[in-house]
Parts: sequence; C-alpha cells; structure tokens
Amino acid sequence: MDDLLLNQAALQAITRRSLLKTAGYGIGSLALSALLRESGWAQDRKDPLAPKAPHFAPRAKSIIYLFMAGAPSQLDLFDAKPTLTKYDRQECPEEYLRGERFAFIKGVPKLLASPYKFAQHGQSGQWISELLPHLPKIADDITVIRTMQTDQFNHAPAQLFMNTGFQLPGRPSMGSWLTYGLGSECHDLPGFVVLVSGQNNPDGGKSLWSSGFLPTVYQGVEFRSRGDAVLFVGNPAGVDAEARLDTIRTIQDLNRAKLQAAGDPEIDTRISSYEMAYRMQTSVPDLMDIAKESAETHELYGTSPGKPSFANNCLLARRLVERGVRFVQLYHRGWDSHGTGEGDDIMKSLPQRCREVDQAATALVLDLKQRGLLDETLVVWGGEFGRTPMNEARNGSTFLGRDHHPHAFSIWMAGGGIKPGLSYGKTDDLGYRVTENPVHVHDLNATILHQMGIDHTRLTYRFQGRDFRLTDVHGNVLEGLLA
Repeated sequence: MDDLLLNQAALQAITRRSLLKTAGYGIGSLALSALLRESGWAQDRKDPLAPKAPHFAPRAKSIIYLFMAGAPSQLDLFDAKPTLTKYDRQECPEEYLRGERFAFIKGVPKLLASPYKFAQHGQSGQWISELLPHLPKIADDITVIRTMQTDQFNHAPAQLFMNTGFQLPGRPSMGSWLTYGLGSECHDLPGFVVLVSGQNNPDGGKSLWSSGFLPTVYQGVEFRSRGDAVLFVGNPAGVDAEARLDTIRTIQDLNRAKLQAAGDPEIDTRISSYEMAYRMQTSVPDLMDIAKESAETHELYGTSPGKPSFANNCLLARRLVERGVRFVQLYHRGWDSHGTGEGDDIMKSLPQRCREVDQAATALVLDLKQRGLLDETLVVWGGEFGRTPMNEARNGSTFLGRDHHPHAFSIWMAGGGIKPGLSYGKTDDLGYRVTENPVHVHDLNATILHQMGIDHTRLTYRFQGRDFRLTDVHGNVLEGLLA
C-alpha cells in the first residue's frame, strides 16, 4: 500500500512539461544510439591505438624526429659558401634586400662568412662543418637537404608550421596524424612520445605535440627527465596496486556505460588513458632505466644516467622504437643565434649547442644501424628555418649573429628508405635562395608520411565542415630522396 501511494505521488509530481522533456531525451537517445551503431561507435569498443593498415607497403615503421628549436645556422654547419668568405663584411647587394622582410635586421646589412672550416667526408663527399666532428662518421648514411623552405620567419609560427603544417595553434601535430592513421604497435607505451632537453620548452610550446581537433588519445605524451617520467601515473600514498586496479575497473565500467549512451570520442580517450596509465606503471620505469645499457653504449652516446640531457633522450628514443612506439620527437632548444650577446652568437652559443647534440645524434644512427633498426626507423634532424648570410648587428652589437631566414635552410635524414649519402638541392653563391630542387615543408611532410606507407592526400579528418590534412592543400613526395 505504501509503495502504491509513493508511485502515485511520483506520477502526480511529473508535469506535462517534464514528461515531454524526459520522453524527448529518451527518444533522442534511441535515435542517437542507432546512428552510433551505424557509424561503429556503439559497437564493442576497439582500442583507438590498435595497429591500422597503411595505404601501401611502408619503408619505415617508426620515426625519431630530432627537432633543433631555434633554427641552426645552415651556413655554419652544412652549406659551405666560399663566396661569402670572399665578400665578408661587405654590404649585401641590394637585389637581395629589395622587398624583403626580416625579423630584426635594419638598414643595409653586411655579409658574414662562416668562421668555421668545412670539409668533405665519406665516399659521398658530404660537406660538414668542423662544429660537428662526430657527424662525418655517418656521412654516407645520411641525406642532407640544403634547400628547405618555409612560409614563416618567426620562431613560434615556424615551429608550429614545421610540426603541424599550419602556423597557428589548433592543428594536429605529425605524431598525432601518424598515430591516428596507423595506430601503434606498442601495447604498454603511448604511440607518440615527446622528450624535451635544452633551454626549457620550445617557443611553440605544447601545441607542437598537440592532437588539435583529433581525439586526444593521439596527443603526444611528454616523458620528463626529472621526477616521475609521466605525471600522475604512479599510485598515491597508501594505494597499492590491487586497490588501484579495482578502482580503475570500476571507473572503466562507468566510462563504458557513458560511451554507449553518448558516443563521445573523448570518453573513449579517457578509457584508453586509464588503461594505458595502468600498464605504464610497469613499462615506464623499465624503459627509463638507461643504466641497464652497456658501458660501450654509454660511451657511444655520451650519456649520463640520472641527468637530463639530449644524449639520454637519444638513447631513450632508441629504446622506445625498439618497443614499437610509432613516433618519438626530441626537442632541443637554444639554437637562436642573433648575436645580441654571448648567449645567442655563432662564436660561443652555436658551438655549445653542437657539442650538446652532435655525438648523441650520430650515435643514434650508428646504434640503430648496428641493431638492424635503421632500415625501419626514419631519423630526421633539423629546425624551423635557417639563418641569413648577413650579420644581424642588432643595435650595433659587436657579437656575430644571423637573423631568421625562411628561404633556404638545411636538415638531414637517415634510414627509413631514404637514399643514403645524398646531397639534395643547391642554393646560390651566398646561400640566400634555392637554385635547384626546392623543398617546401609540406613536401618534406608528404615524403615522411609516404615512407610510413601513408598517402598524405588520403590521411584526412573532417572538422568544421571540411577535410583537413597535415600537408594542408599542397605538397609532393620527393621521389629523388627515396632509395
């Protein structure tokens, strides 16, 4: 009798408006569920990072991208220019200045020859500066592209453009595109890992490894050098592994129920994140313990276990691709060399940056090669733009430095089906403009995706009414780079 009275009271409390509102939600949920089943969202959940078939047979399985944030000077590292030496400290010809925009140069600047010696190395005869004494060991394993071009000439927009194909935040990074398109072959580590060394984060910030409008499961995961490698993965004080597992199971049941009802891909990301975080409690400590590596390996890389360094990150990168991680991005900041002081000149700052990365980057290629991993791992080294062949001399500074230069700069690549020992493209006598085989950022990214078995025009994601891709609306695979 009491139950009957309670039910009658509940029915009387329902107004016509609330009844229609509640019924509308129910009908809407039924319609939504039907649509979700048709689209695949409401079916048995699948791991969004599970391996996916490429468009065609790939040459590479993983990428290690060594990003030199701040823009290394190609004229002091890779692009030897005797003509600059001949006309050193003379005024730059007007034809190079007419209609040109610079970040900081004012007036008529003077040409600046490189103070460093260049020599040819290996059977390929690669021109390499004395600032990189280790790199000649792999001269015949690398391809040096001397004709890179970008649309941006300031750091943050150029870094974003190089990493996401667009100069403003909000687009997915290359690592996110690749894990979205190919998934990951690693079950207990993220498919896209970021390692940062040098002078803090790059100018572009964490947007450089953002998933943009893609589901956030494809976001780059930063592994830190100090403290916990990944934040919030460890158990809180007083919580043991069994209690954590019980908690995660309960949360996952709730998340799965919500996913079935709402179909929101961010709920799927949350589920994957909880599962991955639990697995990483075991996998990450083992990964990060580079002290287990042999003495010969540490000598090769110049590593110091327990200390943050680019060398340690290079060794970690090799360990990550060994475990099946799809995309590993290393950022090393500090390459800006305007010449406003000793902290950013080409006489002190530039040699210091080279000492920090040269041995380890070379060791990475040698290590991958001797382990049989270089053929399936594409290694890329470079920054966001180049430096001018003129001395900046900002505010009358006597320190030697170069301004930002988007028209021609150098990067190198190795492994992953790229033709070894190749010098690709030429610049004019001053190293100012490209004269043969220009390579736009979109061309480079199209080629990188191609080596991973991806047609860059087909890797798209519909957002705000149109299809987006990493290479925006243009870009060509550089067939001349392919082995």
